[in-house]
Amino acid sequence: MASDEVTTARVDSWIWSVRLTKTRSTAAAACRAGHVRVNGERVKPAHALRPGDEVRLRQVGRERIVVVTRLVRKRVGAPVAVECYVDNSPPAPPREAVPVIAVRDRGAGRPTKRDRRELDQLRGRLGMGPDSDPEHP
Repeated sequence: MASDEVTTARVDSWIWSVRLTKTRSTAAAACRAGHVRVNGERVKPAHALRPGDEVRLRQVGRERIVVVTRLVRKRVGAPVAVECYVDNSPPAPPREAVPVIAVRDRGAGRPTKRDRRELDQLRGRLGMGPDSDPEHP
């Protein structure tokens, strides 16, 4: 066996190394939050990965499903990262399908009180002032 050959790797480190997350701490937080599954089971950040394992990573708006083909411990470039797994993920939704909430034009300045109320309404928050209380008209 070659000295650079890796037999196991931490799941959080591997997810970061193959560029599925931007930082290792983000990968560890995803594991702790239950967003990472290996072979159908929720795992902790230190779970040992082996070649052939199926990793499911829930990210914003989509789920990544990859099968481990090669283990790496250090972050690698994108061309090498793609060789480390087989991507079985469903295609990402088009950007137009993802709703954009409360976007302001750049350079529009601070939002006015009226703008803030409209933003809060869009986000589903209730105002805290006396105007928002249904019992006091």
